[in-house]
Amino acid sequence: MDRATLKQRARDLLGNKIFGEQWMMMLLVCLVASAISGVFPLVLMGPMSYGLALVFLQSARTGEKVKFEDVFKGFDDVGENILLGLMQTLIVMLWSFLFIIPGIVKAYAYSMSFNIKVDHPDWGWKQCLDESQRMMNGHKWELFVLNLSFIGWILLCILTMGFGSLWLVPYQQMTHTLFYQKLKGEI
Repeated sequence: MDRATLKQRARDLLGNKIFGEQWMMMLLVCLVASAISGVFPLVLMGPMSYGLALVFLQSARTGEKVKFEDVFKGFDDVGENILLGLMQTLIVMLWSFLFIIPGIVKAYAYSMSFNIKVDHPDWGWKQCLDESQRMMNGHKWELFVLNLSFIGWILLCILTMGFGSLWLVPYQQMTHTLFYQKLKGEI
């Protein structure tokens, strides 16, 4: 499945309407997760990242409307999710000290860890990071190019003083989720 197909499918799953019900729900989920993570980023980032991954995976797999409260499911196993978020951030930060590029490479290597945690809730943080690294082996450049394909939308967001990001953030998140499913062979 190529980039254009992934992006089209993401738009389809979001309802293809910028102010449609599904798009608005996913936007609300992203905004709430971002706001809560911003309060205590190192502590709350893990549970909220888990909740985002869960909501987007559920939507991508079933195509049904999501339940808003599912974004808080990361607090069900709060200790593990905090630890996964902290370790992911710490490792990427340490690699970034070797110049920026190694940190970016590690960020891409670990980018699937919360999706993996959703699929394997009994796994510890190390298993999730290791599996993400294994899964992304040979696919980091592909994800980088996929992210780069959003550059036009990012420039539009800058030109609209951030207003465009209200549409872009759920779109990117859904596309990232579909990329994960592609790697798993689900689509």
